[in-house]
Amino acid sequence: MTQYQMDNSTVRPERIVLLAVDLTDFAGNRVVRQNDFQAAVAEAKELICATGGELVETVTCQKDKPSPALYIGSGKAEEIADIIVQTEADLLVVNHPLTPTQERNLEKVCQCRVIDRVGLILDIFAQRARTQEGKLQVELAQLTHLSSRLVRGYAHLQSQKGGIGMKGPGETQLETDRRLIGNKITRLKRELQQVKKQRQTQRKSRNRNGTPTFALVGYTNAGKSSVFNRLTKADVLAKDQLFATLDTTARRLYLGPNANVVLTDTVGFVRDLPHELVEAFAATLEETAEADVLLHVVDRSHAEWSRQIDDVNEVLNQISAENIPCLLVLNKIDLLPAEAALPAGAVLNAQGGVVAMHISVHNGEGLADLRQWMAEQAQSL
Repeated sequence: MTQYQMDNSTVRPERIVLLAVDLTDFAGNRVVRQNDFQAAVAEAKELICATGGELVETVTCQKDKPSPALYIGSGKAEEIADIIVQTEADLLVVNHPLTPTQERNLEKVCQCRVIDRVGLILDIFAQRARTQEGKLQVELAQLTHLSSRLVRGYAHLQSQKGGIGMKGPGETQLETDRRLIGNKITRLKRELQQVKKQRQTQRKSRNRNGTPTFALVGYTNAGKSSVFNRLTKADVLAKDQLFATLDTTARRLYLGPNANVVLTDTVGFVRDLPHELVEAFAATLEETAEADVLLHVVDRSHAEWSRQIDDVNEVLNQISAENIPCLLVLNKIDLLPAEAALPAGAVLNAQGGVVAMHISVHNGEGLADLRQWMAEQAQSL
């Protein structure tokens, strides 16, 4: 079992306390808007739910900047320690990236395991990976994250000042573990490089056949896999949960005469996607970066749909896919309230060009228009 995988043999799910900090600057102004902070807390709760853990308490606080030692103040840390005792919690999840020192110090004060947002997302990926490639990518991300935190397992060595029999072995063990992890990271990167070469070979074959590739991208749980299944009549796992899909799936799609395409379903993005995951999933994300057209699926019924578009665009920039032709596919319009209802089908600009598509994958509205647009694009490529 890896550091971030839960022990499923326990009778009850892990009891989790969530900590979210609303950062302000020295003038007292919010670093993020209040609605953004509330959305971040709501998303963290969904992430915890996705792990199978039981959220027993949510603690929020304001701070001008993170403390180097604990991220939060010592008084707030003691308060959380009391909450952990009262709720019999097993784990503290901090919805922010922590340094190894902050993580270790919080564990000392709270007397329980502590993971940050990166560790939480890595745990979900570890649970959801199904293919060999997906497992390799997740393991690489976990080991990369763990390599900077090895010292946490040897906290008792910090008090050693020397003396007979007290110098050397602990340091040797730590160095050995670092070397073993480093060797494994090198091996995983080599194996994933082979996967990358296989994908490049497959893409070259498609290019020789003149088959354009359309890639579905978007925020996690926007409905990408459901759109994929509707268009291709496939049976890719599609659930109402974060990161239901981790493994890229590709299918040929017939859209009409001279309009055969390959449609790929890709991993969903999330705000502040951990750098370790972007690096580890390079082979998978390359499918997006090498696509001819992107279909950016958006959950239009989500309160933060506009911000989610920005978050996805940020990741697309990271993988150098920002210049690929892209169509916004605004999904789940059936879930909008009556006063905010949107007509299904194409959204046109002043010149009559299609800039977005309103659809409901649930009832099929707008999908015929989407297929027609894709066929026209395929014929023009």
